[in-house]
Amino acid sequence: MLVSDWMTPDPITVTPDTPVMDALKILKERGFRRLPVMEGDRLVGITTRKDLKDAMPSKATTLSVWELNYLLSKLTVSEMMARPVITAHEDEYMEDAALRMQEHGVGGLPVLNEEGRMTGIITITDVLRAFIDIMGLKEGGTRLTLDMPDLPGSLARATNAAQPSNIISVATYGHTARGEQPRRRFVMRVTGEGAREARERAEAAGIDVLD
Repeated sequence: MLVSDWMTPDPITVTPDTPVMDALKILKERGFRRLPVMEGDRLVGITTRKDLKDAMPSKATTLSVWELNYLLSKLTVSEMMARPVITAHEDEYMEDAALRMQEHGVGGLPVLNEEGRMTGIITITDVLRAFIDIMGLKEGGTRLTLDMPDLPGSLARATNAAQPSNIISVATYGHTARGEQPRRRFVMRVTGEGAREARERAEAAGIDVLD
């Protein structure tokens, strides 16, 4: 699954000299949380709703209404945007982009093509959409969590036990309890023939079924 498959193409952008109040208005009206900042066709920064709101004077300010409006009219995105920008690339895997978001503590990444031009944006919401799709949640069926030794052949045992049902998704993760050998859990969703009996078939094959 590539970033290009899940990103929002051609996102709305602002320029460095966009007034903060205008940027906030865009975010509110469109329901966005972040805006890439472009200078011509070059990505120069990114700003978020939180960044812009943090720039607003406190409600406890002693400034007059005239002074406050003057101050806000002069405040631009360039003073609040983050740079350099952490980005993703169209042809990289979704999991790599998700890991970069986690490592840098950001909720979205502008997406660049091979020429370095911004073509989209990928966000945590897009990662969640991809996760839901991978897990097959919208396709129904029966969900199984199988706990097995973390050894070659475990996945083959799990898929054999699922037959004749159709396996529409499989996800795995490893875990090790203190003093025990490594084990792996297979979260599997099956549909079609015999899906309701998949648990019984797995247990009959000697596999621990958690749910």
